[in-house]
Amino acid sequence: MANTYYNKIIVNGQTKIDLTSDTVVPSKVLEGYTAHDKSGAPITGTCTFDSDTTDATAVEGEILATKTAYINKSKVTGTMPNRGGVAGSISTVAGTYTIQNGYHDGSGSVAIDSTEQAKIVATNIREGVTILGVEGSMTGTEDVVAGSPTVTPSFSQQTIVPDSTTTPAQNYLSQVTVNAIPVSETDNQAGGITLTIG
Repeated sequence: MANTYYNKIIVNGQTKIDLTSDTVVPSKVLEGYTAHDKSGAPITGTCTFDSDTTDATAVEGEILATKTAYINKSKVTGTMPNRGGVAGSISTVAGTYTIQNGYHDGSGSVAIDSTEQAKIVATNIREGVTILGVEGSMTGTEDVVAGSPTVTPSFSQQTIVPDSTTTPAQNYLSQVTVNAIPVSETDNQAGGITLTIG
């Protein structure tokens, strides 16, 4: 025989219990708690809205600022700053970027400063050396204009430098040729030999 549930009880003309208008259903009763629906049948709650938060370990600083949560049965408001998409740059060889604490949305980035990036080109790097993935091509002879003067020795000090009047102007010397000091011998009227140097 099927269970019979009483959902309305009238005693001596007085209604003592009336469940017929109740709207309670399992999803509206906390999980694990029991009640009766409008038919008088027992029901067990399935609602988990009131979760047990006593074992939660989060703290305000780990929750985004202005957001709320429940920890150990208490409502808390987060204090973690929202950094959004932070962008940083490094401009020196030993430079570092310090990441601030807080929430980052994943769109931030850190890169070498654009001014420094512009310097990292093949022609600025010695041939055979690779810096940040850029292989150098500089041989050291770029824009070199060599001079190779010939000078006549004298008894005065001489400074030999590249000739800046040429087009293009010389900027280094590949060699310097120094002529031999002229030496001559001639007979003189006294019956001797005159030695002339220079």
